[in-house]
Amino acid sequence: MRLLGAILAGGLSRRFGSDKAQALLDGTPLIDRVIAALTPQVDAVILCGRAPGLADRPPGGLGPLAGLNAALHHAQALGFDAVLSVPCDAPYLPGDLRLILGEGPAFIADQPVIGLWPASLAARLDLHLSTDGDRSLRGWARIAGAAARSAPPIANINTAADLAALGTSARP
Repeated sequence: MRLLGAILAGGLSRRFGSDKAQALLDGTPLIDRVIAALTPQVDAVILCGRAPGLADRPPGGLGPLAGLNAALHHAQALGFDAVLSVPCDAPYLPGDLRLILGEGPAFIADQPVIGLWPASLAARLDLHLSTDGDRSLRGWARIAGAAARSAPPIANINTAADLAALGTSARP
């Protein structure tokens, strides 16, 4: 299976207060940590929602689903079978996400941004985003018939306090 890794990085970082993807953890930007953790698990990596990378599809602040939609269409156009999506703010991704997620579509129950999505879902997500329906990843997961998978806790940075706490805590 050809797998495209998609880092969803298009958010406005309102709770964080600045560009979260570029925030430093032990001197390294969060997004660089995510790239390093995801790269060995996939055939290629793309950023979604920021340059350089894929623009959200459609544009207009629809959240992570627009980044995932761009990744699904990109994957389909390039012959990838599926997309493994992750957020830009989870600096300690497990090295076995593909095993945890199993066969797609599937997502991590506690962090639905982390998911495995067959590229064949691209047109279906286009249709979903063209309606006034639920724009959350959990809402999309229900429509896509995605399975919720359990995983060990995965650190996720939402605020500067989260980053500070992670910087002083024991790491996985």
